Amino acid sequence: MQGSVGNAIDEANREVVRRLTEPDVTWRGVRAALDVIPGMKPNLVLHSGPPVGWAAMAAVQQQAVIGAALFEGLADDEESARSAIERGEIEIAPCHDLGAVGAMAGATSASMAVIVVENDEFGNRAFCKVVERALQFGQFDDGVFENLRWLVDVLGPALHTAVEHLGGVRLVPLISRALHMGDECHNRNVAATALLLRTLAPALAEVAEGKDLPGIFRYFEEIDQAFLGFAMATAKALTDAANGVAGSSVVTTMARNGVEFGIKVSGLGDRWLTGPAQVIEGAFMPGHGPEDATPDQGDSAIVETVGLGAMAMANALTAGAISGGTARDAIARTRDNMQIAAGRSRSFTVPVLDFEGTPVGIDVRAVVRTGILPTILTGIAGCRPPWGRIGAGVVRPPMEPFVAALRGLDEALRDHDGG
Repeated sequence: MQGSVGNAIDEANREVVRRLTEPDVTWRGVRAALDVIPGMKPNLVLHSGPPVGWAAMAAVQQQAVIGAALFEGLADDEESARSAIERGEIEIAPCHDLGAVGAMAGATSASMAVIVVENDEFGNRAFCKVVERALQFGQFDDGVFENLRWLVDVLGPALHTAVEHLGGVRLVPLISRALHMGDECHNRNVAATALLLRTLAPALAEVAEGKDLPGIFRYFEEIDQAFLGFAMATAKALTDAANGVAGSSVVTTMARNGVEFGIKVSGLGDRWLTGPAQVIEGAFMPGHGPEDATPDQGDSAIVETVGLGAMAMANALTAGAISGGTARDAIARTRDNMQIAAGRSRSFTVPVLDFEGTPVGIDVRAVVRTGILPTILTGIAGCRPPWGRIGAGVVRPPMEPFVAALRGLDEALRDHDGG
């Protein structure tokens, strides 16, 4: 792809990078998934990653889908839920295909509380389930369901009313500030969560029920990753608006389901390109090791597409340690990602690298040419009972989808030029 063709791709990529870096994203509220996600249905459970059939789905993701079905009352027990899914009475679909994203297994059902954000320039909305720490790792029981109901009945309405009271919350400046406080907004969201609560607290004190405030504040205290859902929804709102730019070789989606790793590329629209999900390199909790882990899983890699996560890992040296690496490793991974990016972020910068913008806009041409695959931060889910989170780490995707994307772009450009 040389000469005029290469110039056309570069021009398209500049527009995509602009769309990924210039618009702000505003948090508008928290609502039930059925009320706000286009195409959501009472009997539909969304999952993370590219499309996957039930029989081929990773065991932990199956567990999460079953848990969501039971939470909705779509089945009486695990066995009947499995049967209903196999018969198609309970449907499954990727979060991404409905404008949503989901962490780890991504299980999102009709009544669950989802974060609603809006792209200020393009007006498109994106959605992500309010963060919880059990169902997304395949765990469910009465206590898990009780917590999910609390998110729906107490936390969600309180947050929604507070956000309306504030007239919305601008998320890109908040993320930018958190990056300078030690976050990368994928595996580490400590500062962003604290900043969000700091923004919300006065409004919550005015509009929330007094009896609910201790539990609401405790939620943010106990879940440092509470902001992850906001970071993911922000990235989804930006990347959806950046998708579909003819000729662009920039990745606008990276998602994993524990079986396959999938990407979308702006110039190829909504076409999924996939390869096998990879083994995660990381730090495991005591009593666990690689043999207990589900391969790479979750929609949270959407944040890497906009310059967060491993793209900003040099800001979060503690995240490097959490993922089993060193401070030097964290800086090196950000530098590696710079070699395959079409641009630099205008909003997210790295102080330790003289405030250079984080790499943004993974270019499939550069990936194939250099052989450098993007680094992605991730959690690690167990692959068998007892289900749960067993560690955190880093992973690189397979090369296959990037090669397929490059071939697809070549074909699209040839067709456009008449062969």
